[in-house]
Amino acid sequence: MSRWLAGRAYLRLAAGLFVVLLAVNIALNPVRFAPTSLGVTIGLASGLVLAAIASMPPILAGRGGIDISVGPLMGLVNVVVVRWLVEGLGIESPFLIVPLVLLLGLLSGALNGLLATVLRIQPIVATLGTSLFYAGITLTIVPSPAGTVPGWIKALAGPTSILPLAAVALLWLLIKRLPFYEQLLCVGSDDRAAYTAGIPVTLVRFLAYVLAGLIAAVGGLCLTGLIGSADPNIAGTYTLLAISAVALGGVSLAGGRGGLVAAVLGAADIFLLQTALTFFNVSTFVLQIVYGTVLTVAVVLNADRLRQLLRGRRHT
Repeated sequence: MSRWLAGRAYLRLAAGLFVVLLAVNIALNPVRFAPTSLGVTIGLASGLVLAAIASMPPILAGRGGIDISVGPLMGLVNVVVVRWLVEGLGIESPFLIVPLVLLLGLLSGALNGLLATVLRIQPIVATLGTSLFYAGITLTIVPSPAGTVPGWIKALAGPTSILPLAAVALLWLLIKRLPFYEQLLCVGSDDRAAYTAGIPVTLVRFLAYVLAGLIAAVGGLCLTGLIGSADPNIAGTYTLLAISAVALGGVSLAGGRGGLVAAVLGAADIFLLQTALTFFNVSTFVLQIVYGTVLTVAVVLNADRLRQLLRGRRHT
C-alpha cells in the first residue's frame, strides 16, 4: 500500500485527511459509521462521489476543462425521472428508466463536448451556458419539490447504491485498459506534444465530456433515490462540492494527473467533513464558507508550482 501511494504522492493529503475525518466521525456518531450502517452511509455519499467522478475526465483533459454543468444535469435527471417518466408516462421499470437516463447523460455530454472542443468555446463558459439551460428546464418542469419514485430507486439511498458505484468503477477500469486513458492524460499534460504524436486531441476531449455526462446521469439517479422525489433546488450545490472534491483528491486542475481513487477520496473527505459539521448544527452559510476554503486550500496545496518550490527548498 505504501509503495502504491509512493507512486501517487498527490493522494497523500486526501488519504491522510480521510483517516482523520473518519476517526472524528466515528467518535461523534458511532451508530452511523457502524458496519451495519455502512450501506446507508454509502448511499448518502453516492451522489457526491459520482458527481466528483463525473467532473474528473474533462479536468484530466486539460485546457481548463471544468464542467460546471454536472450538478444541474443531476437535477435535470431527477425531475425528468420523477415528473416525466414515472408520473407522466407511468414508466417504473429499471430496464426502461436506466437506459433513458444514460441516453440523457450521453446527449448532455455530447453537447458540452461539441461546444467546448469542436466550437472551441471556453469550457467554463460553455458549461455555464448548459448549466443555466438545465437549471431553467428543471425549474420549468418542477417549480417546487413534488412526486415520488418506485421502490427500486428509493433503494439506491441504501446498500443498493453500491451497484451504480461499482458499475462506474468497472467502467473506469475498462477505460484504463484502453488507449483512450493514456491519450487523455497525455492530452491533459501537453496537448501540443499529443497532437504531434498523432493523438486525436479534439476527439479525446470530446469523449471526456461525454463520459462526464454519462456518469453525472448515474449520479442524478442516485440523487433521486436519496431524496425520493423531484426537487429542483437540491442538485445545484453538487457542482462546487464535486470540483472541491476533485481538487482535494489531488487531481491537477491543469490536467494530466489524477484518477478514480483521487476523485473518490476527495468526495469521501468532503462528505465526512460535511457530516461532522452537520453534527454540530452548523448553518448552510458556514458550510458554503468551508467548501470555498477547502477548494482554495486544496488547489494551492496541489499546485505544481508550490511542489517545485518545496522541492527546491529541500535540496538547498
